[in-house]
Amino acid sequence: MADESRRMVKLAYKALEDKKAEDIKVIEIGTISVLADYFVIANGNSSSQVEAMVDAVQEELEKSGFLPKRVEGVRSSGWILLDYGDIVIHIFSKEDRLFYDLERIWRDGRDVSREEL
Repeated sequence: MADESRRMVKLAYKALEDKKAEDIKVIEIGTISVLADYFVIANGNSSSQVEAMVDAVQEELEKSGFLPKRVEGVRSSGWILLDYGDIVIHIFSKEDRLFYDLERIWRDGRDVSREEL
């Protein structure tokens, strides 16, 4: 695990926890893809919670000097993608998370437990 990637994942995880994100998953994909080292996936129960989660992650990472390379999705949509290069954070509404099912698509990646972080 690259130290900087791991640090970003920890910061994002904490920010998501602080906003009561549901079912936070970290998937190590660096061994199976060149897209990133990690995917962080979480969902909220309302559009306002999703927006708060996005804001919290961006603020927490920015405080440590990490800026997103790109942000995809509209705030009012059910899926926001925050691309930090080595990690990609997917914040969903509950319904869109079930629909897109990224965990199934990336099942060849390795689940990383909170304790491992």
